[in-house]
Amino acid sequence: MSATLTPFGLRPAFHPSGLDRAQGLANGIASGYNVNILKGQPVQYGTTANGGALGTIIVATTSGPIAGAFAGVEWTDVTGRRRVSNYWPASTAVQTGSVVAYFYNDMNIVYEIQADGPMAQTTIGNEYPFSNIAAGSAVTGLSQCTLNSGGAVGNGVQGQMRVVDFAPYVDNAFGDAFTIVRVVISQSQFFGAFTAIA
Repeated sequence: MSATLTPFGLRPAFHPSGLDRAQGLANGIASGYNVNILKGQPVQYGTTANGGALGTIIVATTSGPIAGAFAGVEWTDVTGRRRVSNYWPASTAVQTGSVVAYFYNDMNIVYEIQADGPMAQTTIGNEYPFSNIAAGSAVTGLSQCTLNSGGAVGNGVQGQMRVVDFAPYVDNAFGDAFTIVRVVISQSQFFGAFTAIA
């Protein structure tokens, strides 16, 4: 597995309490939002600075804070049919007030993600940004986002994710070509100094 690049985005591995529940955000995606949001893709709240509708989630970028990892969505389409999907299809029109977007946002959730290169055991504790953040498949609805193995941030700089372990699979180990590591969110939109979004 970790000798081949087969990314799957952010996948919750566990929560210290045993509960890794996704939040359901009513009206969480703006009708007509023109970008696919794939399961396992990092997301952030929309702000005037990032071009998103306030109070909704959008695809995150490879820098700055995130809100969590996308888990799926349901909505009522313009014909009145209720839809449930593991991804948001770009430019979907919905009935007003019908969208419920699900995403993992607890900072204590430990995720698994494949790095885009080798990660040594010495990477534990270091922070990294994402890479290939928009990659994925609209056929499966799954993200192919990766962790930027060459993007360790410097001392005193905050990255998006902190490496806490490697994923303990028989075919995965530190130093493998595309190591699967365990990470936690280190730069969250839910914590830190308040910055006005309007």
